[in-house]
Amino acid sequence: MARTKSFKELVQRHVKGDVKFAEALLREGVDAMLSGDVETGKTILRDYIKATVGFEKLGAATGAPPKSLIRMFGPRGNPQAKNLFSVIGYLQKRAGVHLHVA
Repeated sequence: MARTKSFKELVQRHVKGDVKFAEALLREGVDAMLSGDVETGKTILRDYIKATVGFEKLGAATGAPPKSLIRMFGPRGNPQAKNLFSVIGYLQKRAGVHLHVA
């Protein structure tokens, strides 16, 4: 029987190979959080971070310890606005997109 890859691995591979998909995933994660679905938003952003910059480089860029960032985007994480906006700001800059609320 053939082994199948996990969904997360599939998403991460797709993000690395498709810039438009990566941008859409970033937008979807932020949109979910702004819509009040924080858990889904954190999950999407965690997958996006893993597939793009990684938590080590994100920590170096934002000044937050990588382990704190991992916890922040984990199932029980409760990100503070300051940290969350710092991360989103960096991810936008890195991806070359500018997200705004209408």
